[in-house]
Amino acid sequence: MSLANKNVVITGGSTGIGLATAKQFIKEGANVLITGRSAGNLQKAANEIGSPNLKTVIADTSNFEGIEALKKAVAESGQKVDVLFLNAGVASFAPIAHVSEADFDTQFNTNVKGHFFTLQKLIPHLADGSSVTFTSSGVATSAAVATAVYSATKAALNKIADIAVNELAERKIRVNIVSPGPIKTPGLDSVAPPEAQAYLAASTALQRVGTVDEIAGAVVFLASDAAGYINGADIAIDGGFIQYHLK
Repeated sequence: MSLANKNVVITGGSTGIGLATAKQFIKEGANVLITGRSAGNLQKAANEIGSPNLKTVIADTSNFEGIEALKKAVAESGQKVDVLFLNAGVASFAPIAHVSEADFDTQFNTNVKGHFFTLQKLIPHLADGSSVTFTSSGVATSAAVATAVYSATKAALNKIADIAVNELAERKIRVNIVSPGPIKTPGLDSVAPPEAQAYLAASTALQRVGTVDEIAGAVVFLASDAAGYINGADIAIDGGFIQYHLK
């Protein structure tokens, strides 16, 4: 897929979708830098991947200190970034009447502020013709109860990506979105007990939750030359969740 020796940065790359994507980029011959908030999780990811082409940076991109740590690591590498995967994210769910300010701030700082300013700070380090991909969600356009804050963060993220398409076009930088449906990740396990996951599976046309590898494959494809004319797309990877509810 023409990714050999490409330089890839993945935020939130120590677990779940980010880790699976890092593995696939490494398999394709890319050099990958992943961020995470936990030194332990980053070390575990590094041990699991076991490649000299992987670098890790402790960086909580929900705040400027973490973003600056990532920017410094990229600058010190002396290499332009060919692929930026803005993937770090958190979620908590509660009806509007019960959302706390802390819950609101945590989700917006990680899911919106973090991606916005990570992109801003890394724009000078992006190679012309590079690929930027945001992890969003189908909830950005849905209206399920108890998802107001999380859905709002993803809707905001989509609009940022839409505008980035136009602002970065002069440098031939492509910007796309992947919108996963219910995916089996540590994050899902932390907020959805087995019975809730069974309900989510039954809510898709394929009658199952997705895998992290299925998201990773789409991200790697979007970064490849095979996707060279895909720009401004929002790719739903949800097993037919939306269509199932429209039938």
